[in-house]
Amino acid sequence: MFGLGWSELLVVGIVALIVIGPKDLPGLFRTIGQFTGKARMMAREFSRAMEQAADDSGVKDISKTLNAAANPKKFGVDKIKEATGVTETPLSPERQAAKEKVSKAMGDAALARQAREAEEAAAKAKATADGPKPETPAPEAKT
Repeated sequence: MFGLGWSELLVVGIVALIVIGPKDLPGLFRTIGQFTGKARMMAREFSRAMEQAADDSGVKDISKTLNAAANPKKFGVDKIKEATGVTETPLSPERQAAKEKVSKAMGDAALARQAREAEEAAAKAKATADGPKPETPAPEAKT
């Protein structure tokens, strides 16, 4: 904060207490706080206005182009894909077969899980529909 250390701040505080007085010091701090709040608000407003002006003038597009030019390898690969219309690289036959095998196994597992959940839900619904079973009285012992 302005290059002041704790010792300098302490000296400024003591001088302010002596010069301004203890009665008016809280009012001074309130006024300083309001001033800094207004200054921050004006700075935010200015920065937003500058960002909006930059957006309107196309600075973001230029920035994207410069960033792409800074990484020519990625820029070149993207342009080649764009020119050829290739969005994905084709898989080798072995990798395609492995992909299909994994997809089929995951699909089968999902179907099995759905069937199991449906059976559990049906069993639960049947158990609640039947209601609690009445208890049969125990046979009485003859004495």
